[in-house]
Amino acid sequence: MATVSGRASHPGRAGARVVIALAAILLLAPREAHASLLSPEAEDSVANFLALFVLFVVPVALIVLFWMVHVLPEKIAHKRHHPQLDAIRTLCLLSLVFGGLLWPLAWIWAYTKPVMHKMAYGTDTASHDADEPHEGVPVATTGTGLHDRLARLEQRGIPASELKALRADLEALEKKYAADEAV
Repeated sequence: MATVSGRASHPGRAGARVVIALAAILLLAPREAHASLLSPEAEDSVANFLALFVLFVVPVALIVLFWMVHVLPEKIAHKRHHPQLDAIRTLCLLSLVFGGLLWPLAWIWAYTKPVMHKMAYGTDTASHDADEPHEGVPVATTGTGLHDRLARLEQRGIPASELKALRADLEALEKKYAADEAV
């Protein structure tokens, strides 16, 4: 290695300096300036496509997204077997009409458990299938009336004293509504 002014010169450093100098000259040399990588005709066709996309596809996508978000509480209520599904569905539709103002109420309602429904029906969930009955609620759709259901309970061995009060209440209600219908 040869020394120049007391320092060792490396052959790789001189080559690197030449490459840097050439790159600087090429970068600083004036060239044609282009605002785009595309030709003017290609720019026009891309602009036309983009305009049509924004005018037709984006609004449809936004409307579909708006609708999907607003029926989400209904889907949640159906999945959770909410007994007030029809009311939640109605609130979702009203929310669509009122621009989404009622949507948070439908969302909260879909996640809540009904308070009085369990007291009335013995369960806080409902079946939304036509063939499937409510859980825990006997169904009287097979042609059996309340009297027949009381007779079945009596056959099961439930004390007659408890059923006697139910029979008395049932007969009182039947008399009351029979008198109302006659009037």
